[in-house]
Amino acid sequence: MTDGAPGTDGATYAWAPTEPAKRKNRSGLWIGIPAGATAVALIAASLVLIAPGASVAGVQIGGLTAGAAAQAISSRLADTTITVDSPAGAVTVTGAELGATVDAAALADKAFSDNPMWKPAAWFPEGTGVSVQIDAAEAAAALSAKAPGAYRAPVDATLAYDAGSQAYVTTPAQPGEGIDTAAVTAALQSAFDAGTPATTVEATLVPVDAAVSTEEADAAVASLNGILDSAGFYIGDERTVPVDRATAASWLTVTPDGKGDFAISADESAIAAAVQGLPAAVNRAAVNADVIVDTGGEVIKTLTEGQTGRTLGDTGSVAAAFAKQLADGNGRYALDVAETAFDTTKTERRIDVNLSAQTTTLWQNGQVYRSYTISSGAGDHATHTGEFRIGWKTEMQDMGCVPGYDYCTKDVPWVAYFNGDEGFHGTYWHNNFGTPMSHGCINMTIPQAKELYDWAYRGTEVSVHY
Repeated sequence: MTDGAPGTDGATYAWAPTEPAKRKNRSGLWIGIPAGATAVALIAASLVLIAPGASVAGVQIGGLTAGAAAQAISSRLADTTITVDSPAGAVTVTGAELGATVDAAALADKAFSDNPMWKPAAWFPEGTGVSVQIDAAEAAAALSAKAPGAYRAPVDATLAYDAGSQAYVTTPAQPGEGIDTAAVTAALQSAFDAGTPATTVEATLVPVDAAVSTEEADAAVASLNGILDSAGFYIGDERTVPVDRATAASWLTVTPDGKGDFAISADESAIAAAVQGLPAAVNRAAVNADVIVDTGGEVIKTLTEGQTGRTLGDTGSVAAAFAKQLADGNGRYALDVAETAFDTTKTERRIDVNLSAQTTTLWQNGQVYRSYTISSGAGDHATHTGEFRIGWKTEMQDMGCVPGYDYCTKDVPWVAYFNGDEGFHGTYWHNNFGTPMSHGCINMTIPQAKELYDWAYRGTEVSVHY
């Protein structure tokens, strides 16, 4: 019944309000939230922190992230102080001034990988050592700035083009002198390993090498002189258009970087001027070859060398391409040409000696070129038959005139031997041609012998028969 509603007896009744529902007690939940959140945070932190007790070269990095650990390692190294006692007095430098470095990021990452906080078994590991590196140039600069009396600067090797010798030459490096950076490095390493922020070391004066050594300059000189030795425009292996050494050197600029490298560059505009003259030097018509051959077609004498014709291709990109090649140390530029083949004219020559007819006939390309009446060897000195070739030739010679010969004929002209001491030659002591008269040679008139001498090259076939 609704509150204040009339009853069946006419009276009005009032109901007591409904007892409110009992509220749940959540105080325990609110009390537990901070503790739970802390636990979650600790668990999350353990996933990114390095285990307690971890150290690198005396630097405690336990409980740090890898990034914070790397910073701590680098800071400790940079702040480590070395007091150097040298013949020039005591100087104090820091790791930062010496250009000291370690791969702190890699070390920290490895420390976390090997010893994460979430892995209790990895807590309190043994410390990790590390190799300290020093920038030699920074160290030398720092030490020399603080103790200038202890230093004599080294002199770098240099190179230059020498016009007199038309070659690049080296001026050798000269060593300097300074505080022994190796001793300083060892002291810094020892202090860093021990976790000591400062240490003292005695260091002597030692030679200081130049930044650019003689050997480095010599290597660059060898490369440059190699360019000068070969500079030119090539067709195949032929240096068709040489570039003289002085001109090639004038194209080149050598820029040292102060660390031993010598960069080469080339003047493209100067090369372009040379390229303009290439067509006149390269283009040519073909030249046909002219050769003498035997009956088998083998060449026994080349009268005119054959030469291919050639036409230079487009030269628009040659200067730029050659400049790049020179910068890379290559002085041989290969030209693009179109070639025209040459023809070869072959002339076949042979000599026929007929002892029965006492004739010598010169045959050329299957046709009689000349025929002469001769005198061959007589009696016991008959000329030998067979197939021979012209060998040694001489314009004049004494024949016989030595022990073992029963004759001596002076100044025999136009001699062309074909079989040992048997040969063709001119004759001035008789005119009885057509009759065997000699000691084995083929006697001819002097003009005929001269003609044969000039016509028959070494290797010409000689057939002697009856």
